[in-house]
Amino acid sequence: MAKYETRLRGNFDELLGMLNHGILKGSISASYEDGSDYVNGHIRCAVRVYERHSMAKGSRVSMSVTLLGTGDELFVTIITAGGSSAMFFKINTLGEHTFLNKAIDIIEGYRRRTGF
Repeated sequence: MAKYETRLRGNFDELLGMLNHGILKGSISASYEDGSDYVNGHIRCAVRVYERHSMAKGSRVSMSVTLLGTGDELFVTIITAGGSSAMFFKINTLGEHTFLNKAIDIIEGYRRRTGF
């Protein structure tokens, strides 16, 4: 498992769209599996689950993206899982980190672009 969390400022819909587009275009085998959206007053939450084939071990890697926002205050948590071929403990998490790094690049690029 690999995990990334950050707080930033920006437009909820814009960042969510950039993440979705960038993740799906970042790997030929990436797919959108499912998602959920929730709104309560000014608070918004979007959960997205993606999956892709990991070339490292020939298995699938999943990535959960959760975006929480109120106004221009945003919080993102991304967790990857899968890709290991060991039975009792995890080895070779390269596929997870590669998938996660794609999403991190999108978020950090957005942060630089918006200045937040």
